[in-house]
Amino acid sequence: MTAIERLWEEWTLPIRDALHYADGRSYDVDLTPDVPPGFTVAAPFDLDATLEDDPSWVSAVDGLTVVDLGVRGLLWGGEGSHGSDGFLARLTTDRALIWALFFTESNPFDRIRVSGNTATFRSTLDIEIAVDIDDPRRGEG
Repeated sequence: MTAIERLWEEWTLPIRDALHYADGRSYDVDLTPDVPPGFTVAAPFDLDATLEDDPSWVSAVDGLTVVDLGVRGLLWGGEGSHGSDGFLARLTTDRALIWALFFTESNPFDRIRVSGNTATFRSTLDIEIAVDIDDPRRGEG
């Protein structure tokens, strides 16, 4: 089990603007609300090493909106422990993590719109993040 899967079992994510995949890959991301798709993916980082340095550097997450994709799982958007935190995730049908994005300055995500294979998440700050449901890195800015 990867570090991000262990965190997800506790409904927590690292407090870092980042994209995480269940297979253990993690990438820094930059929030770019004025440039579609609303974020850019930067360098990969070692989540295990980050958590080893500070294991308490996590935020509880709580879902505010969900879209059922049927056999393809769920899309979930919500909030973190701090008012400015927001996250979006794709889950399996039994709520296991496929991928998650966490932002420290987006505000909570409370709306999801799906068109084809693209999901657009909107935060309470009206920030929109558009992602390919299968792989958020596909088509990012």
